[in-house]
Amino acid sequence: MKKIMTRYTLTLLFLLVLPGLVWAQDLVTDKSFGADNEIIITFSQPVAPQAAVDSATYTVYEEPDPDIRLQIKEIILAEDEKGVSLIFSEPLNTTESHVVTIADLLPDEEPTTIIVTKSYLGYLIGILLSALLINNFVFTKYLGLCVFFGTSKRKDTAKGMGFTFTIVMVVSAIMSWFFYQYILTPFDLNFLQIVVFIGLVSLTVQAVDTILRKVNPALFNSFGVYLVLVIANCVIIAVPLILADNEYNFLETFMLSLGAGGGFLLALYLMSSVRERMDLANIPPTFKGVPIAFIVAGQFALAFLGFSGLQIF
Repeated sequence: MKKIMTRYTLTLLFLLVLPGLVWAQDLVTDKSFGADNEIIITFSQPVAPQAAVDSATYTVYEEPDPDIRLQIKEIILAEDEKGVSLIFSEPLNTTESHVVTIADLLPDEEPTTIIVTKSYLGYLIGILLSALLINNFVFTKYLGLCVFFGTSKRKDTAKGMGFTFTIVMVVSAIMSWFFYQYILTPFDLNFLQIVVFIGLVSLTVQAVDTILRKVNPALFNSFGVYLVLVIANCVIIAVPLILADNEYNFLETFMLSLGAGGGFLLALYLMSSVRERMDLANIPPTFKGVPIAFIVAGQFALAFLGFSGLQIF
């Protein structure tokens, strides 16, 4: 009988406490970034309006900088009282996770802490688009110009070099990531980054050189010395250094390398299309050849500045 009463008491306590636990766990059902200075929070049920629009209820900071609190300019309560929009005085750095602590929203309720981050798929696509357009390595960072000007005279050569460059970029970046994560970092050999990365790029280029020589000799001959120059290309070396500096994982490394290679392909194709037409244009003798190519590249660089600050996700 005593055991039965004990079980009954525990069951009753569990049923009484369970709704409170569920409410505490599901206080926030959704959270996301809105505009460039907005965080949107959705609650599981209507909340008290006065507490919901009080800025003292919320504490917000970037996860890497917990000591720097972000100032809330305005709080907008949803019509159904089940959500709020936190409007901040300055634009948010959405590349970083933001920690939001909600206190005193309900009587006798413990503070609730949530982390607001961008969608990971959106983050990956953002890395791809950044390397492809926003931070194009040729038109915004001015890297890889020797190969760029040398192989952008004809579209066929430009496309071949672009695809080859992208393959080398992706393969060498993935190998560099594995070496960095499982050899350099564990054994504290980070000072050998550049030597190891150049060696991996050389290995990849040699493999592509051998394959092209057998599969497409005409394309191989059109590259000339520029295929060998890919080994010391600034873009090829920059990508492994960026992934090591930002501690990217495998998927992030793949998207960065694919975007960098695709951006180089895009730059080559655009430049080759213009240079083919310039062969038929009436250009002053002083500007023919490399001078006019530099002028056109500068105009492309100005055009690509229009992508600065672009955020899709």
